[in-house]
Amino acid sequence: MSKPIEITDQSFEQDVKSSSQPVLVDFWADWCMPCKMIAPIVEELAGEYEGRMNFAKMDIDSNPETPAEFGIRSIPTLLIFKDGVAVDQIIGAVPKGTLQKRLDAVLES
Repeated sequence: MSKPIEITDQSFEQDVKSSSQPVLVDFWADWCMPCKMIAPIVEELAGEYEGRMNFAKMDIDSNPETPAEFGIRSIPTLLIFKDGVAVDQIIGAVPKGTLQKRLDAVLES
């Protein structure tokens, strides 16, 4: 089963912008309780969407450049990238069904 990969400011270009598949990036921090609430859902979805979409996590405390580039002000923030461009943004801990609908919409576009 696939799990989200840990990415950094340095690996973002290769892991996300150059990916041949859409990528969901979970911007999080260890001290963020809603981030801990959504993490198991993101892990489940990584397994369910294996082969169709990649999943990544970025610790904003260790990697400040990328969140600043995308204007991340609150966490958890999930950005969905397609062809290297952010095409959707989800802020806060949302239900799994909500995430699935947003992921499916990106895959179908």
